Amino acid sequence: MRSPLQGLCWLWLLTLVHALATTSGSRESQLRIGKGVNVFVRYGYLSISMRVIPTNESSETERWLFREPTRNIYKNISNLADIHEDNTPGIFHGDFHMEFCENRRQLLQAYFRDFTIERLDKPWEALSGGWFPHTAAKKLGVNASFILGDYSYVLVRVVRFRETGKLAVPIPNNQPLEPEILERVKDLQVGNITETLYFLDQIGSHYINSYTTGNSLYQVFVYNRKNYKMIKDRIKAKGLNGLSKLDLYNYFAPWFAAHLGQIRSASGNATVERWAKRKLQYEYYVVKYVTLLKLHGNSTLLRSLDSLLGNDAILSLDLKALNLFPENPEKQQWFNEVLDNNLKLWEINMPLSNQS
Repeated sequence: MRSPLQGLCWLWLLTLVHALATTSGSRESQLRIGKGVNVFVRYGYLSISMRVIPTNESSETERWLFREPTRNIYKNISNLADIHEDNTPGIFHGDFHMEFCENRRQLLQAYFRDFTIERLDKPWEALSGGWFPHTAAKKLGVNASFILGDYSYVLVRVVRFRETGKLAVPIPNNQPLEPEILERVKDLQVGNITETLYFLDQIGSHYINSYTTGNSLYQVFVYNRKNYKMIKDRIKAKGLNGLSKLDLYNYFAPWFAAHLGQIRSASGNATVERWAKRKLQYEYYVVKYVTLLKLHGNSTLLRSLDSLLGNDAILSLDLKALNLFPENPEKQQWFNEVLDNNLKLWEINMPLSNQS
């Protein structure tokens, strides 16, 4: 049997051109449980069509969350979905956390920690693979020189959850398919690479298994290696709550960190970012700086923030690989093989923009 890799290198480009040049009138762009998504349409650049990090748009009235082409795969899939909202007045539904990152690659990985794409080892690269250093710096709110240099980072983030959707149970093998999907499933032939790639393009590679929407404020603190190790070891030994407020402010101050990034809103909400500049300013003698640490344990500020977080972003997303051939293991194995080979090809062909 011929190797599935044969012929895929030139088809990689053909598929990309086809995906970008054509649109299907039967497709929708909605964040809905069970819908099919083709991750190859914008692999490496998925963040341009998912609101996951601030974009260059200046309009604060933009309410879109998800612009990826999606397709209905299953019938009655909403019966399996569990969706709820966290909007009790006066309660901040969220958390405060920080992640320690040895280098730029780990920083991007940390930002997209809650995004998973089944059969892909590095899902964050599907969202940020096209970010060159100056692009990453702008989106993360830091100066480009601190992205390019030999630095470590602490990502501090305050998250406010809004809506959570997930499949309450795995999709049953006998879940009925939409008529068009059923026909495509029957017609797919094992060994036909061109047809399988067309199937991926038209039907999708994955489906939406779960998601969380909401908003977040985040700030990147940049350190030289020595100070980074010191703060990491101290917090690891004592825990965040074991540090005094003075110690906490000192470790995240401009005289200890090499650089304090801007406070950014994941949705790009400029109103929230202006509020943060006013309300989260810390003054130590004659030094003034803005720090997200002021929100830690401050219920009054968190309640104020809750009322301002209007525009939402996608905080987490789990995509599962399509499993449409439960009664034909040979066909499913072939589909998985082509899917895996394509994922590896995309990883290899993406620019090495995230390497440190």
